[in-house]
Amino acid sequence: MKSAHFILAFCLLALASPLAYASDPSPLQDFCVAINDSKDGVFVNGKFCKDPKLAKAEDFYYSGLNIPRNTSNPVGSTVTPVNVAQIPGLNTLGISLVRIDYAPNGGLNPPHTHPRATEILVVVEGTLYVGFVTSNTDNRLITKVLYPGDVFVFPIGLIHFQFNVGKTKAVAFAGLSSQNPGVITIANAVFGPNPSINPDILVKAFQLDKNVVKKLQSKFWWANN
Repeated sequence: MKSAHFILAFCLLALASPLAYASDPSPLQDFCVAINDSKDGVFVNGKFCKDPKLAKAEDFYYSGLNIPRNTSNPVGSTVTPVNVAQIPGLNTLGISLVRIDYAPNGGLNPPHTHPRATEILVVVEGTLYVGFVTSNTDNRLITKVLYPGDVFVFPIGLIHFQFNVGKTKAVAFAGLSSQNPGVITIANAVFGPNPSINPDILVKAFQLDKNVVKKLQSKFWWANN
C-alpha cells in the first residue's frame, strides 16, 4: 500500500514539475537565431532558427539605447524594448531588456504586468516612485522611491508601475527573464480591448455607473511601448 502511495505521489510531482518550472526553456545548443523564413530552418520556442553556420554579429546586436525617447504622450513615458523582435539571437536565451523614459512631473509607466517574466529595474536618472501589488487575497501594495543607482524587482505576473515624482526627466533600464516577456497594460486591457467588454460586466466588477464605464471605454488608451 505504501508503495502505491509513493508511486502516486511521484506521478503527481512529475506532472506538477513542468508547471512549477514554467519559463523560457533552457537551450540545448549555443544559440538559435530567429528567422521569419521557415526554409531550411528549425522551429524552436516559437521561432524558426537559421543555420548556426550562417549566424553573424548583427544577429546578436542592437544600437540606440543611449538615445532619449519622446515622452510627449498621454501617460508621459516611452518604453523601448530590446527583445527577440529586435535581436534575433535572443531566441531561446530567456532574457531581454528595455529602456524607459519618463517625462518630468508625473511621467508614468502605467500599471501593467508581464505574463512571462520577472523584471529587475535600475534607475540611471531622476526619481521614481515604483511598486507592485501582491496576488489575491492580500492585494498588498509594496512601494519604494528610487534614486539613480537604485534597483528594484517586480516578480513575474504581478501588476506593477513606475511614476516620476521628480521635476526633471527620469530614465531607467530593466532586464526581463524572457526573450519575449509580453505586457498587459491594465487600463488598456479592461477598457480598451477590441471588441469592447460588455459594459454590464465592468459595471458590476468595478461598481461604477454605466455612463462612467462607457466614457472610459470611449477613450483612446495609449500604449507606451
